[in-house]
Amino acid sequence: MNQKSSNLPFIGVDIGGSHITAAHVDCTSYSIIDSSMKRERVFSMDDAETIFNSWASVLSSLIVKEGDDRTKIGIAMPGPFDYKEGICLMKGQEKYDALYGMNVRTILSERLGISGDDILFINDAEAFLRGELAAGAASDFDRAIGITLGTGLGSTSNCNGEVVDMNLAFYPFLDSIAEEYISTRWFLKRYKELTGKEIKNVELFLNTDCSDTKASIFDEFATNLSSFLNDFIADQKPQVLVIGGNIAKTWDHFIEPLKKRITDKSVVIRRTEMWEDAALVGAACTWA
Repeated sequence: MNQKSSNLPFIGVDIGGSHITAAHVDCTSYSIIDSSMKRERVFSMDDAETIFNSWASVLSSLIVKEGDDRTKIGIAMPGPFDYKEGICLMKGQEKYDALYGMNVRTILSERLGISGDDILFINDAEAFLRGELAAGAASDFDRAIGITLGTGLGSTSNCNGEVVDMNLAFYPFLDSIAEEYISTRWFLKRYKELTGKEIKNVELFLNTDCSDTKASIFDEFATNLSSFLNDFIADQKPQVLVIGGNIAKTWDHFIEPLKKRITDKSVVIRRTEMWEDAALVGAACTWA
């Protein structure tokens, strides 16, 4: 945990490929102050000016000042990103290419009128597991790993004593990397391969009429995911695995075949209890 603290509420921020969500967080109870929640859709392939305008419009309304004290902001950000320096390193990943090489901390501090020292960044998967350990699905265990399934693949663990980003999205897998087989884009690509039709997201995929195709794709997804997780579990030896991200909303379609294919039956598999709140709490309470 960062040694700096504030008497004011902390701000937790979750930045994804299509949104920014932010809220005041009570870091004594590890809970969101619901009335403060702000969310805005962001087209992550837009130009830098538009992206920063969207982010600043959400965050500016949450900043509280009291004398010389200002609210501290913790931002859960996908990688690749230089979290210490606040520099975006995303390029060629269909998200935030326009921010490549920019110092996000400096730009936000200028737009928000606060010190860059009051803004910290944390990997989004790491923030997710921190939140779930504090007040969610992993709170009754000591050793946990977490994955987030969405536009990308996040992976994190605390099994070596502290929560760290495992950065397994680029782990060699089949004929490519893990993220190419365990993410939203795999669902969309596989659906097109099998049907010849394009679809925009997993929610629309769930509403398609062909139940046999859906069942086949989810079964294949469970096979891919279990293969990835068996290696992850063998390496980290957790007591619990927590699964989050938008694809976790399709839980009932893949969890049973997944459990059957997990080699270590001692590991408890749970879906996130906090959903997006986990990253907000995990990021904000890094200050506490």
